[in-house]
Amino acid sequence: MAQTATVAQQRHVICMKWGRKYGPEYVNRLYAMVRRHLSGDFHFVCLTDDSTGIRPEVQCLPIPPLDLPAGIPERGWNKLATFSADLHGLRGTALFLDVDVVITGSLDDFFTQPGAFLIIHDYKRPWRITGNSSVYRFELGAHPDVLEYFRGHFDTIRRQFRNEQAYLSDFLHRQGKLAYWPTAWCPSFKYHGIPPWPSNYWKAPFVPPGARIVIFHGECNPPDALAGRRNRRFRFIQPATWVAEHWHE
Repeated sequence: MAQTATVAQQRHVICMKWGRKYGPEYVNRLYAMVRRHLSGDFHFVCLTDDSTGIRPEVQCLPIPPLDLPAGIPERGWNKLATFSADLHGLRGTALFLDVDVVITGSLDDFFTQPGAFLIIHDYKRPWRITGNSSVYRFELGAHPDVLEYFRGHFDTIRRQFRNEQAYLSDFLHRQGKLAYWPTAWCPSFKYHGIPPWPSNYWKAPFVPPGARIVIFHGECNPPDALAGRRNRRFRFIQPATWVAEHWHE
């Protein structure tokens, strides 16, 4: 694990893996990308229900239980566990990354960008405050009320908000703590990296200018982008060969 006794406790990179949608290779490649693009020491944590196959540099810890009613759609609610008052004794600054992102540039500034809580601004509806929680940064233990209020008002929250990132953005916005990453840093592969129709038929997907972390949301993950897509008339995608340059151990 890339850490020292002093510095590593201040910078944590956290991801989360549960269920069977993503295998250990996602965590292993994410660690490798972070190591290539984050200078200095850091501590890498995976909150997971299955540590099988995850590389030894990654500290695997249990996902704190949310105690949701049985049968409730997950919709990312598990991410709210990162706001525990005491997350396994971790202290310092945490950068949360979804396991299916692809890192293409330096991460150093993600730890120094001013703001109490930083998140990606919603791509599709930028006039709303909602953030995309594929990448967010916060001080561990600094926002326990996010989780406490969620646990105490889940039925109301579930009716008011579609998913965890909508609730999280609204809650911290009301406290004046919500801020967004610079627009170019975390583009969407879906919205910013695919040539517009009809040029998508002869032009390959690309890394958007200024990108540091490319976000994959919806049905297309890094391996899907790498393979390309031909099954939809207006959503044809040439193979995104650039993914292989970054998404590896």
